[in-house]
Amino acid sequence: MERMMEAIHVFMVRVVCGAAALTVALTAPVAAAELGWPEKEELTFGFIKLTDMAPIAIAYEKGYFEDEGLYVTIEAQANWKVLLDGVIDGRLDGAHMLAGQPLAATIGFGTQAHIITPFSMDLNGNGITVSNAVWDAMKPHVPKQADGRPAHPISASALKPVIDQYRAEGKPFNMGMVFPVSTHNYELRYWLAAGGVHPGFYAPHKGDISGQLEAEALLSVTPPPQMPATLEAGTIYGYCVGEPWNQQAVFKGIGVPVITDYEIWKNNPEKVFGITAEFAEKYPNTTIRLTRALIRAAMWLDANANANRPEAVQILSQSQYVGADAEVIANSMTGTFEYEKGDRREVPDFNVFFRYFATYPYYSDAVWYLTQMRRWGQIDADQPDSWYREVAEKVYRPDLYAVAAKSLVAEGLADAADFPDFSTEDGYRAPQSEFIDGIEYDGTRPNAYIDSFPIGLKTGDRL
Repeated sequence: MERMMEAIHVFMVRVVCGAAALTVALTAPVAAAELGWPEKEELTFGFIKLTDMAPIAIAYEKGYFEDEGLYVTIEAQANWKVLLDGVIDGRLDGAHMLAGQPLAATIGFGTQAHIITPFSMDLNGNGITVSNAVWDAMKPHVPKQADGRPAHPISASALKPVIDQYRAEGKPFNMGMVFPVSTHNYELRYWLAAGGVHPGFYAPHKGDISGQLEAEALLSVTPPPQMPATLEAGTIYGYCVGEPWNQQAVFKGIGVPVITDYEIWKNNPEKVFGITAEFAEKYPNTTIRLTRALIRAAMWLDANANANRPEAVQILSQSQYVGADAEVIANSMTGTFEYEKGDRREVPDFNVFFRYFATYPYYSDAVWYLTQMRRWGQIDADQPDSWYREVAEKVYRPDLYAVAAKSLVAEGLADAADFPDFSTEDGYRAPQSEFIDGIEYDGTRPNAYIDSFPIGLKTGDRL
């Protein structure tokens, strides 16, 4: 009887609140009340054990999900494919995703499903690590600073003689990345190609999805938490992964991170929060409310010049989240990055969660991923510039983000200056040139960008 009376009480509260929300909607500017109650309150979100899942953990731990009437369960997933399949089949309501996953699924590369993102989770956060033996062979080719330490950023041109030597000895030079449509795959390929090393092509129309056609370095998939052990076993000679798995190699004494993705492309977009288009259509209030919670978490993570990061490190070190030693996570999460053991340098923007409009899902970010898919053959035929824009607009949803952000501003929970000017924003960043090779990227001209690379497919090319 007590449970029945409690259920009736909750129902009556919602009826009253719903009526109040309708009154506010008729008389007040956009605010949370007029968003309505979440249509689906109990949700399950997936993630991979990486520090950039932090907005989900913080939204949970700080009560931001509950503030939105959402009761969330968070579950670590074995790998990116299992995670994506879970969102597609409905086992998961949403997930921390590789930025390329919603795009690839929507265009049918690997799997077919319409996935969208209303929220970009972070900027930067990855690194490229090589084994100690490879680093020793690279060092003679790496310029030095006045203090004798290696000068950064380190070009893959320093790795090329090592790869050439391995190949001359009949040994394939194997490297790991986390998924075929991951940022890590494209960043590793970008770095290698910028240094004159061919990372190989895909040819799905021929049934070849190895990504190793014409490759000088052979890239293959390894789940993030397994990267250090795989490197230590000698199965791979280097890898590209998110934290804390580069710093783990330093702590274990088995490898050396040679470059961060911040040095490959300054303030590059990294993960997104992915849901199905069907979920967003069926549960519009829930979608806006979970986006609000994630925005608030990102704000907390970057607040007061990263003052909350030590607390975030303690949260992430728990076994249900990243589960690595707090010291390892702190090495990058608190604004530093350690290359060789003892060579710790200031990298305050290694992990960015909110500043620089990090959470806004820019169309131009989506287009960049699509250009790399085309460059390496995952998109096997030419597409007009208009196609890139259409796919970006189908997957990235700044319109949903804007509703969430405006409602937070209206309630005094956020400052309008922390967001793009929604009245003028077109979803395209100004042309960017802070790449390791200096090539400028203009998201409105994807084909011209693809044709600008010395290594990679060009307009008219097909393997």
